[in-house]
Amino acid sequence: MATVAETTNVWANELLLNGCQAVAQGVKLANVDVIAAYPIRPYTEVMDQLSKLIADGEFDSEYIVADSEHSQFEIVKHASSVGARAFGGSSGTGWMYGFEALVVAATDRLPPLFVVGNRALDDPGAFGVEHNDALALRDMGWLLCWASTAQEALEHVLIGYRIAEDNRVLMPMALAMDGAFLTHSQHMIKVPTQEAVNTFLPPFNLGKRVLHPDNPVSIAPQVNEDWVMELRRQNWEAARRARTVIPEVYKSFNDLFGPRYANPFFDEFMCEDAEVVLVGLGAVAMPARTAVRRLREQGKKAGYVNLRWFRPFPTEQLRATLGRMKGVGIIDRNFAMGSPDNGGIVVQDIRSCLYPLTKRPVVTDFIGGLGGRDMSIADCVRMFEITFDAAAGQQRDELVTWIGLRE
Repeated sequence: MATVAETTNVWANELLLNGCQAVAQGVKLANVDVIAAYPIRPYTEVMDQLSKLIADGEFDSEYIVADSEHSQFEIVKHASSVGARAFGGSSGTGWMYGFEALVVAATDRLPPLFVVGNRALDDPGAFGVEHNDALALRDMGWLLCWASTAQEALEHVLIGYRIAEDNRVLMPMALAMDGAFLTHSQHMIKVPTQEAVNTFLPPFNLGKRVLHPDNPVSIAPQVNEDWVMELRRQNWEAARRARTVIPEVYKSFNDLFGPRYANPFFDEFMCEDAEVVLVGLGAVAMPARTAVRRLREQGKKAGYVNLRWFRPFPTEQLRATLGRMKGVGIIDRNFAMGSPDNGGIVVQDIRSCLYPLTKRPVVTDFIGGLGGRDMSIADCVRMFEITFDAAAGQQRDELVTWIGLRE
């Protein structure tokens, strides 16, 4: 059966955009009602671009310049509580500064969308990419996913709102994108038509939970031991339901725009007969896939899994894919000092995911690309070689190898 994309023109045009500009286009197409801005590198241009679209009359939205990241996030949170589709964002230490408001948005079950331009946490000062800023939210009741291309970034503004605003979910959405490698690099981007987006993304409706004088509701009451357990359980259930909602939303997106995503949770590259795979988040997918091609030319059965969704974690789907492998190498563009086996953050969840399997692949971990340091094709080839050796039974003293470390 032909998709709508094959029979109807759902794409308005193709533009040369960087990742920040692509996100701004997505926010415009989503008809966001309220934007709160306190820009910080490397996501600044998202807000620059949105202000230009509004000033030029191309976009009608309430644009509020906040006095800090904390105020920015509070504005977005409260706008969402009164039924406005709201948007904000930050990076690195700015993300940390607003953490109180970010946690409350989740526990109040409000569904705004924030972009996180991944940036290292100070000190020492650094503008380069690390994933610890966004990953700090992983256990706070947020939807959390990574875009690996600017096209994905635009599309996941739309997908993210559709999932977050679903009445079965109602969770805030964090869309992470690697600073500089994605926020600042330019790509040819297909921009959907407004009509197609309106078909895919219905107006936001908070229903009976909207905060309004005509609808008295209690928001964030002090309940302590009386009701905290029950409220936590409601959030827990929402995150469980999100695993069902996500595939439904991607199917709707594919039906309208064509077969864009074979698997909503992660992408597989040459994994059908692979014996060893690397798993990563974000822009490292580009050198990793090139490394796979080069190793395939040498007859080595390598593959790459690009993990898109980190919360909710795609436990069953990832277990089915990685359980077929002899070796799995995890690329952690983050740090977790003093963690089990001194590994990064992502490896811990993946090892937990694989633990119930009777026959488990050998897992290795790689920490690299911190502070914006490049992860090259050669680095990815080296990671594959180490993982192949581990899968073949070669003894290793440590779970973790630091990649690209200066000697």
